[in-house]
Amino acid sequence: MSAKNESGPLVYVIQKHRASQLHYDFRLEWNGVLLSWAVPKGPSLDPQIKRLAMATEDHPIEYAKFEGVIPEGEYGGGTVMLWDEGTWEPQQEDVAAALRKGDLKFTLHGEKLKGSWVLVRTRGFGGKTGRSTWLLIKHRDQFASAEDLTQTRPRSVITNRLLADIAREGGGDVSKAATGDARSKSKALPSGAKRQIRRRRAID
Repeated sequence: MSAKNESGPLVYVIQKHRASQLHYDFRLEWNGVLLSWAVPKGPSLDPQIKRLAMATEDHPIEYAKFEGVIPEGEYGGGTVMLWDEGTWEPQQEDVAAALRKGDLKFTLHGEKLKGSWVLVRTRGFGGKTGRSTWLLIKHRDQFASAEDLTQTRPRSVITNRLLADIAREGGGDVSKAATGDARSKSKALPSGAKRQIRRRRAID
């Protein structure tokens, strides 16, 4: 299925955002805006790992190219990196119906994320804020992998900068931004303990 509008293919971006907490803003162009979800731990290429994705307000299409510093005190204040970009195609003919149902299947053509994915709305969350919560899940295909791209490919796809670099050049809080660049340093564990951890991480 070809997902195009009058101006061409539909835009997909992920903006790595170190605001009050680090998260990844997952955005899909639809009906003239960017549908948006905040993914605290970032996307996973492992189909067994379901990433929490909290629906946020729609953003203007022009925001898809933003990389820089939002001043502290403003909404979303902090450092923003364009972590991935490309285009996307829905796998269902009626996207509006899929969103209402809470089961949106799509294909990504990004620099880092590719192949088949799904966003599934969960139940019992988001009532107080009015924002629903979803799970972002990779489908099993040739692009599925155990690689953690948030660790192996932490840099901007347009400038090759880290968050600290963006903050430094944009007059932001460099030390705060740098915490979003830190790679996890897990201690070596026995193989049995590793297997137990893998079984417990069905949803993270």
